[in-house]
Amino acid sequence: MISWRAIAVATLFTAAPALLAGEIPPDARRSGYTFMGPDTRAMQDDDTTNPGMLFVLDGEALWAKKTGSASRACADCHGDARSSMKGVAARYPSFDKSLGRPVALDQRINLCRADHQQAAPLPYESRDLLALSAFVAHQSRGIPITAGDDPQAKPFVAQGRALFMQREGQLNLACTNCHDDNFDKRLAGAPITQGQPTGYPLYRLEWQTLGSLARRLRSCMTGVRAQAYDYGSPELVALELYLMSRARGLAMETPAVRP
Repeated sequence: MISWRAIAVATLFTAAPALLAGEIPPDARRSGYTFMGPDTRAMQDDDTTNPGMLFVLDGEALWAKKTGSASRACADCHGDARSSMKGVAARYPSFDKSLGRPVALDQRINLCRADHQQAAPLPYESRDLLALSAFVAHQSRGIPITAGDDPQAKPFVAQGRALFMQREGQLNLACTNCHDDNFDKRLAGAPITQGQPTGYPLYRLEWQTLGSLARRLRSCMTGVRAQAYDYGSPELVALELYLMSRARGLAMETPAVRP
């Protein structure tokens, strides 16, 4: 059965075909915040009403908690996150020399758990992993994104760009068809943004919880009736890297709030 969302997507691209705009020039790139209504913006702007801040507070507690057979806390290595983690999330996904590929921020947290805390990895989209990711990323709020600058990451940026431009699924649509060609329009009543990942992990009102960029990408793939890549897959990390490099210069907002 075709979902109402799939019908809405199909209607947008048949009843009102887009002029193929191509990639958005860097000086025209905008955060999803600029597409939101005043109530959603107000929720994000006030830390006392932003529901994502509850995860940040949980992450702060986890940062100081000793864990694993090494009985070490993140703070034992990194100290005060307000200084040691400032600007870090703006560089992720980042190339890992030992692995020979880029890793996302949540993957880096799990690598640190395994290597330095001798602890089991936290499951993708688990509250603890989202909380730690949000806490670390929150320390970069207001800092311009710089991901993708490392020359070693360039082939993976190119891979992510190719995936962004690649049509897929039963609806035969690519990410670019929505987020480059049709931003500022509406789909099923919701604004189509440019897909700039400035606020992840973010609180999505539709989800009623915090979620990662990987979750959002998988949701989009399902929306065009395509097989979603697994969490942690090289393809998802490459897409995330491309999107972050595409948002270069925009400020980090974690935890953002979206519809």
